[in-house]
Amino acid sequence: MAGLSRAAVPVLTVNPGSSSLKLHVLDDAGTTTTAQELAVAAGRLDSADIATFLSAHPDVTAVGVRVVHGGRDFRQAVLVDQAVEDRLAKVADLAPLHDPPALSAVRAVRRACPDLPVVACFDTAFFAGLPAAAATYALPWPWIQRWGLRRFGFHGLSHAYATRRAPELLGAPPGELRLVICHLGAGASLAAVAGGAPVDTTMGFTPLDGLVMATRSGSVDPGLLLWIQHHSGLPVEEMEQALLFESGLAGLSGTSGDMRAVLSAADSGDDRAALALAVYLHRLRAGIASMAAATGGVDALVFTGGVGQHSPRIRAGACAGLGFLGVAVDPERNTTAGGGDRDVATTASPVRVLVIQAREDQEIAREVRRLLG
Repeated sequence: MAGLSRAAVPVLTVNPGSSSLKLHVLDDAGTTTTAQELAVAAGRLDSADIATFLSAHPDVTAVGVRVVHGGRDFRQAVLVDQAVEDRLAKVADLAPLHDPPALSAVRAVRRACPDLPVVACFDTAFFAGLPAAAATYALPWPWIQRWGLRRFGFHGLSHAYATRRAPELLGAPPGELRLVICHLGAGASLAAVAGGAPVDTTMGFTPLDGLVMATRSGSVDPGLLLWIQHHSGLPVEEMEQALLFESGLAGLSGTSGDMRAVLSAADSGDDRAALALAVYLHRLRAGIASMAAATGGVDALVFTGGVGQHSPRIRAGACAGLGFLGVAVDPERNTTAGGGDRDVATTASPVRVLVIQAREDQEIAREVRRLLG
């Protein structure tokens, strides 16, 4: 199809969740002109809702939808047609929390406005070029070939934005920086970035791997899971439910898993919440150190995502054990509310510590414009 004209610039970005859907309209400068959050029943978006939104914004020229898992089929953003939609449905079980709502959003937009270009933007695309040593599992080779098993990595849209934003804040060429990016929210992952490209990450074949998360376990010894199944006969469905929804901070602390609730309970003397917080920070510090090893050192540590942006205690707790890497946080800068994207390291710290607002919407819009014109 023909590229977008420079006069027709508004792009709608659609960021689906299991219970809500965020809609942002961005102009060519990346400024959000409209933002709305829609309630989504059972992860399914009503096409009438999206039609109502689009009728109020007739200047929208294209739509970008965040899709968490592209599997081995999708290594970059793609214009959606029926064949692509069908292929998206086949990989949806790789991210059962995220891909079904995204597929629902794609279908709703296409039904509401069949002539509007819809672009699927994948969280896995940023990591498609991971070095083989980082992406490959030490599993039987026939398994790897048959099923395309590899470390896919996630939160790629957020990590990609932070990768571009950090050099702007530091006034340094992207090719000269070694970054460790911490996307911390209900889901959490780290990315090691060297020369503007990812070289390692903590999430793997699915978004269940890596750090401790709100309700997800993160990395667990596979032998432990096999032991449970051998001794209890626990069905796969129950195991999946437990690992996705009943583990992580929620499982350890007995709270909802929301970091604010965990911190509040720990402050009130709840031992389980205190343990959950300690486990979370222990895994986070260890992960940061492993990412720094992958980049051969670190020039800047980046915190983004809801927890990364808004929890000074988590930033301070993570950095407290990283002095050996040269990380030193200024307590006053770190606890000052607001201020937008900023550096919270001490003046003398050889490693800068950046707080960057997560702007997946900007990255989605950028991908849409790149693909369409």
